[in-house]
This record gives sequence, C-alpha cells and structure tokens, in this order.
Amino acid sequence: MKKLSTLRTLVEQQQYYDLQQKCEEILNHDISAEILPLYTLSQAQLGDIPAAQQSLLKAEAAIGQLDTEARIDLGAAYIVLFELDKAIQCLQACLIELPDHAVALARLGLCYMTQGDIEQACHFFEKSLNIESHRLAVLINLISLQLQQDQHDKTYHLLEYAFRVLIRQQDMLDKSIYQQHKNRLQTLQCQYWVITEAFSQAENWLAGLKQEKDEDDYTLWLSVYATKLAENDQHEQAEDALINGLKHYPQNHHLILQRSELALLQGRTQQAIHLIELAIKKDPDNPGLWIKLSNTCVSFYEERAKKAAEKAIQLSDSLVVSDEYPIERITALKQQAKNSLALVISSLQKYAEAETLFKQLLTENPHFIPALKGLGQQYLQRGKIDESVELFERIKLIEPVSGYTALINARQFPEDIKTLEKLDKAARIPSLEGRVRSGILFQLAAAYEKHQDYDKAFAYATEANNLSKRFLHYDTKAHRQSCARIRYAFSQSLYAHRKDYGISTNLPVFVLGMPRSGTTLVEQIIASHSQIFGAGELGIIPSRIQGLNRWERHVGSGRAYPDCVDDLTPNAVEKIANDILKELQEYAPDAKHIVDKLPHNFENIGLIKFLFPQAKIISVRRDPRDIAISNYFTDYQAKHGGMGFAYDLTSIGEQLADHNLLMHHWQQLFPGEILEINYEDVVENTEASAKNLLEYIGVNWEPQVLHFNQLDRPIKTASVWQVRQPIYKTSKAKWMRYKNHLAPLLNGTNARIEWEPIEMISLPEPGFQTIGADLFKQGDNDGAELNCKKMLYHNPDHGAANYLVGLVYCHKGYVSEGIEYLEKALKKCPWQQEWKAALIQAYRVTGQNDKVNQLSTLNPNQTKNDAKQFISYTDS
Repeated sequence: MKKLSTLRTLVEQQQYYDLQQKCEEILNHDISAEILPLYTLSQAQLGDIPAAQQSLLKAEAAIGQLDTEARIDLGAAYIVLFELDKAIQCLQACLIELPDHAVALARLGLCYMTQGDIEQACHFFEKSLNIESHRLAVLINLISLQLQQDQHDKTYHLLEYAFRVLIRQQDMLDKSIYQQHKNRLQTLQCQYWVITEAFSQAENWLAGLKQEKDEDDYTLWLSVYATKLAENDQHEQAEDALINGLKHYPQNHHLILQRSELALLQGRTQQAIHLIELAIKKDPDNPGLWIKLSNTCVSFYEERAKKAAEKAIQLSDSLVVSDEYPIERITALKQQAKNSLALVISSLQKYAEAETLFKQLLTENPHFIPALKGLGQQYLQRGKIDESVELFERIKLIEPVSGYTALINARQFPEDIKTLEKLDKAARIPSLEGRVRSGILFQLAAAYEKHQDYDKAFAYATEANNLSKRFLHYDTKAHRQSCARIRYAFSQSLYAHRKDYGISTNLPVFVLGMPRSGTTLVEQIIASHSQIFGAGELGIIPSRIQGLNRWERHVGSGRAYPDCVDDLTPNAVEKIANDILKELQEYAPDAKHIVDKLPHNFENIGLIKFLFPQAKIISVRRDPRDIAISNYFTDYQAKHGGMGFAYDLTSIGEQLADHNLLMHHWQQLFPGEILEINYEDVVENTEASAKNLLEYIGVNWEPQVLHFNQLDRPIKTASVWQVRQPIYKTSKAKWMRYKNHLAPLLNGTNARIEWEPIEMISLPEPGFQTIGADLFKQGDNDGAELNCKKMLYHNPDHGAANYLVGLVYCHKGYVSEGIEYLEKALKKCPWQQEWKAALIQAYRVTGQNDKVNQLSTLNPNQTKNDAKQFISYTDS
C-alpha cells in the first residue's frame, strides 16, 4: 500500500519518468497487477504508445485482481490513451463503490471535458472540489470551463482562491509542477482580464513584468496576452501589442512567430513566411521553427516546404535529452517533423511515399492526430472514402470536434442532433481566429442541410460567412474594373493586328466557369477517356500573367497585364506557349489532351487563345442560384485569394454578372470555338453530354467515361466527395430550399454593371523596347535609338526605353543629353543598380561630383566596373 501511495503521489506531481522507473523496479521483482495501470499511464504520458497498449492489455486481463483504487488508476490510463468510453464506464463503476472519491470524480470530469460536454464536466469537477478543494489541476480545469461559459463572477472568486491554494502548496510541490500551475493560472487570469475588458490591468501587469523579468519571461507573457486578445476578436490590438514588444526586443522569436500566425490568419502569407524566417535566423537549430515554416509553405511553395521539413527531421534527430528538451518534447518534435514531410510529399502527389510515412508515424503513435488527418485527407482526395472515414472515426475518439468535422467533410453526418449541439458549443470556444470558429459553423450548415433543417443551415452559413469576412479584403469594384480592362485589352483589333500568334497544338483543354458550376464533374468525365489526362486546377496561366507583371515592373513600363499584351512579340508568345506546353506534357507524356480545370480561367480566355489558338475551351454553366448557394456554403482554402467573393451573397451575384458579361465578350470574339455545356444537362443525360464533350475535343467515344466516379486520380477541390459518387440529381434547384434568403444575391446579379472609363496605351506594333535592346547589343545605336523613341512616343515614361536612349546618347558622346534620359529611367525604377551605375559614370564624365556623391551608395570601384558592363565611353 505504501508503494502504491508513493506511485500515486508521483502521478499527482506529474513525475512520469520517475513513475515509470519505480514501476519497472517493482515489476522486476513482483508482477503486481495493481502496478500495471500506473505503469501503463507512465508509458502513455512519455509517448511510448505501443508499449502502453501492451501494458493495458495485461492490466485488463488482470482486472479481477484490481481493487477500486487501482481501477481508478486504470481509468486514468484509458483517458491518456483516448479510450474515453472505457474510461467513463470504468470510473462510473468505481464511483458506485466510492461515491465521494475526489480523484475519480475529477477524472470523470476530464473525460466529459475532452468530449466537449462542458455541463457534465463542470458538475463532476465541482463535486470533486467539494470533497478536496485543494486540487489545483481540477481548479484550473473548472476555471477554464467557467470562462468558456462567461461565468465571470464565479471565475473571479475561483481564480483568487486558486492563487491562494498555489501559495500554500508552494513548498510541497516540485518546482517544475509549481511553475506549471502558476503559468496556467496566470494565463487564465490574463484571459479573464481580456474577456472582461480590463485591459489596463493586463497592461499594468505586463509593464511590471517588463521591469522585473528578463526578456524571455516578459515576451512569453506578452505573447499570451496577444493570444487572448485574438481569441476575444481583438486582432488589431493583439498585433499592436506584438509590434510594440518587438520595438524593445526586435529579435525575439516568440513575438515574431505570434505575428506570423496573425498574418497567416489574415491572408498575409508572404509576411507570415518572412517572419518565420526571421525567427529561424535568431534560432537556426530550433526544429519547431522549421516545422512551422514547412507547414506554412506547403500549400504555396512545396519545394521550400520539403527542405524545411527535412531540416526539422535532421535537427530533431540530433536533440539530446535535457531540461529544455525532455524526452516527451523530443518525441513530439520528431513526429511533427516527419508529419510535415509526409504532408509535403502528399502535396507533390507522391502518394505511395507519403502513405508509407504516415503509416510509420501511426505505428509509433496510433493516436497522432496530424498523421490521421493527413492520411485521411489523402485517402479522401484519391477516392478511398471508406479508408478516410475509418481514420476520421479514430480521430473522433481522440478529439471529437476534429473527428466530427472531418467526417462531415467526407459527407458522414451525425444522426444525433445532440452531437451537433456539442459542435456548436465547440465552435464557440475561443481560438486564435476569435471567439467563434467559422470552419465548424460551415460544417454545421452542411449537417443541418442534410437534416433538412434549411433555415438553421442557412443561419449557420450566414454566421460563418460574416465571421470569415472580417479577415477578407475582396473588392467588388476592383474585380469589375479588372474584367472591363480585360475586355478592352483583348479586342477584335488586337487579334486583327497580331495575326498568326501562338503555337499550333490542340493538346491543352481548358475547363472553366464559375466555381461550383460543375467544372470538376465535367473534367472527371472527360479525364476518364484513355487519351485525356485531367491535371486538376493548375496555376499555369495565372503564373504566366504574374511573370508578365514581374517583367513589366522590371523594365519600368508602367503597364501591367492585360495592358501589356499588345507589346508581346510573336517570339515571346511562342516561348511562353512552349513553356506551358512542356509543363503540361510532364503530367502525362503520352496523353493526346491534358485538361486544366481552373474555374477562374474564364477571365483568361483572351490570353489562352493568344497562346494556343486551337486550344479546346469548355465553359460550364449552371443555374446561377445554385452556384450562389453552393459557394455560400463552402469554406475555401483560397479565401484570401480569388475566392473572397464567395462569402457574401451580393458579391457572389456581382461576380456572376461579371462572368456572364465576360463570357458574352469571348463568345463574340471567338464564335463557335468555345463549347458551352450546362451542368443540369450533364446530370439529366450524362451520356449525351459526354458524347458532345468528346466530339468537341476530337476523340472517339469510350463508354468508360460514364463510370467517371471510379477514376483513380486525386481531387483537391471542394468537390472532392461529390465526384466520387455516381450522378445524382439532388443538387439541381437546390436554391429552392433557400429562396426566402436570396434577395442580396438578386440585388448583386441584377444591379447595373458600371466601371470607370478605360485609359490604355495602344502600341501599333509589339516589341519596340526589346528590339531596341537587341539592336543596341549588336552595336546598331541608330536602330536602337529609333525603336526606343517609338516606344517613348507611345509611352513617354517607359523606364527601360529611357535608359537605352540615355546609353545611346552617352555612347555617341552626347552625355549631358543622355543624363536626362538616365535620370528619368532611374526615377521610374530606383531599384535598378546597373542603371544607377551608368548614371554615376555619366555624372563623373561631366564632372558632376556632387551628384556622384549624392547618388553613389555602392563601392566606387564596383560602381565603375558595373558601369563598364553597360556603357563604353570614348575619350570624351
């Protein structure tokens, strides 16, 4: 009994390493059944899950030999191994025998807390404290739940009491456990101040810490304060607090990382990555930072994410157990690093390799939720619905909210309304996103739609969208103006003056239309043909547009896409088209046709036809009301990009109107060249629609296209579940369920389409500046001058054209005149170091040393060498 009492004290003090050692000492001499639950508990807490499961089997086999206290220990082991149903059953049975057992009551409360049943959890925590009021862990859990329920008066008094208990127990507690309890209580106090808007108290407390504590302590608590502000929807205040902290400690990686998380939440991905890299510069051997970098980059920069994950694995493997890195933390970091790598490999579509990594992780720790999620999502994308559901069910046992939301995403809806009510409560537990988590509300909207409670479904969708809009920056007017500019740039006259552009190939097929119009279904049908490969939603056209914009900024033309298309020479267009063709062919070298299914390419049809005059373009149409509702009920990963419109019905309506006007423009510009197909027709008569599609593309009929749902290919879009099903008609006229809520949509769709007058430079011929540059390199100064002055006639502020004319004048000996052009060029593009070097050299030649000194920030010798690369002066 004395041995068991000592072991249980170690549990209370959370000394699990010592607990494991002492259990092994005892078990080496005496196979005592009552030791087994505690041994299991120690193994599980230290992360050795397979060993813990083996010990648990032994404990269960000997359950007849366990007294009530030992079975309460077994209940704790069940909790740590996420066997919550077994834990509840075990603890309830023990409480029949010992109804006033404070530890059993507290553990039962913990079970319900983990399951999200706050009322039951509070009930058992309070019963436990009525018996033994000094238990700090129970006090902390109860305070946390009271804060969630906005029971501010209760929280205030219980916080005061908990701090008094902590002070009384200071000498009795292990130093690390004391500090752990103190930190948790201070975090809850900080949360209480923020919730009750007692900001001055929190800030005075932080000011005191700044005076008394070192950088690490102060910035840790500033980070906690910022987190609690964000959880209370005070995101701007949170960011301001972090910025002020970084003024004092500019290299502190805790604050830098906190800023990165807020930036990512608000769609500022590049800033978030930059901030994480700043933190890595301060602490390059921290594997946790490399893991964060990998996870942040994975959706945007896969190779960068892969390198970061590999670095994290290397660093975590080299860690040695220490106070800073106890064995539990090292184990967790190793698992997280491997999981980051698996996610990247999955994103690169190396599915077999990713699956092997995920399964290795789950062998080491069957309860590792990130791996369960990662593998489950991969299975879902590849159409392995049953396998994904099995993994999501496992998540549900460990972390019910995550499990249920993943299952809903896989269209496995809870039948029990009480479960949905628990999810609603979970959605309102504060997170960095704020007081309410919009993602869970979107899942609840889908679940209540499945239960045919359409008013409730729409209410959840509306709340979710309104919450999401706080972080979105979609500009309807800017989009409308952009569409008008595209129509203006890609006109009949452009194609009349740029004949025979592009390359002759019908390999690319572009499936496009409004998001949620049925583009994924159409792609899946045609990609089931033996000669057609579906590559999914590719960014190849938008990436080339970004490349054009980068080039125009580089040369300082003052123009951007689509204005600049009239300056593309036939050679430039051919090069761009061949690069795209090569990239497409890498997906499937033997395919006759390769499909890019990026819906918003409806904005880029003009450029597509510029590059590939023979490209097949399939425009998918659907009842706009159904498109609107489907978008409104979807939470997009690209919400901070092109999908920001989908979170407001009026904006959806305006986007629909923009789409219609743009498609009308393209159909007039390319009559008979774009196939328009209706989603409703595809659903109603799939075979006829499929034959129409294949005939348009130019391939023979193959009946297997009607079994498109069996095609083994990844689907990463919001339609990931739908296209795995046979054709179903329930999505037709879905809008009728919500017809009473559609007034904002109709207002947006039917409003007059207006835009500002378009002012755009029109070049009669392409390539004035690039031809001029080539002539200059060949030594033809007169030809270079003539071409660049033609450009300057149409675009007087063109940076590169001014620069080249300046070089020509200097080369001819008219240095003073050349300086005027060089100055104008550098003013347009002040980042161009070679232009600066040429201007400095011109100033030297004309004896303007004061301007040399004013402008020169480079090493004088380097400046002279740089200048010689671009200009060769005569003796003059």
